[in-house]
Amino acid sequence: MAVAEEIPGKPDRPKRFSLHRWLMNRVASPGFQAWAARFPLTRRAVRRDGERLFDLVSGFAYTQVLLACVELEVFETLRNGPLSRDALAHRFGLEPERARILLDAAVALDLLSKDRQGRYRLSRLGAATLGVPGLAPMIRHHAVFYRDLEDPVAFLKGDTIPELSEFWPYVRGETAKTIPEDVAATYSNLMAQSQRMVAEETLNSVDFSEFTSLMDVGGGTGAFLTHVAKRHPTLDLTLFDLPPVIAKAEQRDLPKMSFAPGSFHDVIPEGHDAISLIRVLYDHSDETIRNLLARVFEALPSGGTLIVSEPMTGGTKPHKPGDVYFALYTLAMTTGKARSGGEISDFLGKTGFQSIKHYPSARPFVTSCITAKKP
Repeated sequence: MAVAEEIPGKPDRPKRFSLHRWLMNRVASPGFQAWAARFPLTRRAVRRDGERLFDLVSGFAYTQVLLACVELEVFETLRNGPLSRDALAHRFGLEPERARILLDAAVALDLLSKDRQGRYRLSRLGAATLGVPGLAPMIRHHAVFYRDLEDPVAFLKGDTIPELSEFWPYVRGETAKTIPEDVAATYSNLMAQSQRMVAEETLNSVDFSEFTSLMDVGGGTGAFLTHVAKRHPTLDLTLFDLPPVIAKAEQRDLPKMSFAPGSFHDVIPEGHDAISLIRVLYDHSDETIRNLLARVFEALPSGGTLIVSEPMTGGTKPHKPGDVYFALYTLAMTTGKARSGGEISDFLGKTGFQSIKHYPSARPFVTSCITAKKP
């Protein structure tokens, strides 16, 4: 005999009527769905819901079409003009019919279009993949992320060892001595290539003209500071990162800046009226960022400013960039965590920072900014 499952701590009492629960139960009924698809006042909403659900179901195939186009350099190939299916098939080493399937899929996704002769050409969206800095390397590296999410339930239960936790070893707290130079180069290059949009959004949000000396903590090979230097050439700049990363930065043709090798798990140098953390906090655990913010607070003079710039979740209003992509990505890293602006502000306030300001972002899928001052 089946026994009803009891929920601990919940008294056995009649449920209050809930309009939302009643409506959702109706929508969840196959009979209601069949009726609503025919009824004039509801069939448009049913069709729209169906299309959205189908996009969610088939989204993995969309991403793989994009990855194939990037790997085969479809967009670069069509940059100089349209080409026929057979010409593209020959160039990509694909059978003509398989090339057609890929190319038509790209047309369906608005990555390509066709001209009057039936040849394939770039669409605006496809061309944009060439113009967004760092997008192609990021798409390629997502092969690791796809594998980590192959069994999402096991992943969420913590029963898997995500590959991304190995891809970004520096976030686990290794010292400079234990991170090989080639590994440091891998993550620094990937971050540098995608840094342009982050820098633009940050510089458009925060007024850097009020600072005299800026140190970028965890700044990789200097990509962010390079963009700062273009906007504010008189600003004193210092790059702080692990010794192998700084060694790579010193080999680059960078604007005039100072280099400070070290680990923010130790002491952060003083002498700067502004410190930036660009896509740093979401790489690390709560305990790590509490300690990091405390070191930053100590390093800043009275009146000094901290700039935080990174993708954030929506907090009480979840959104796709922060609460889907970055939340899962940082979970796969095993040490990171996507946080809302409110959560970050709370950390800053508990550290002792004041005048905390959150800047609305025009592109939250790129970054959002918060500034705070040491009293």
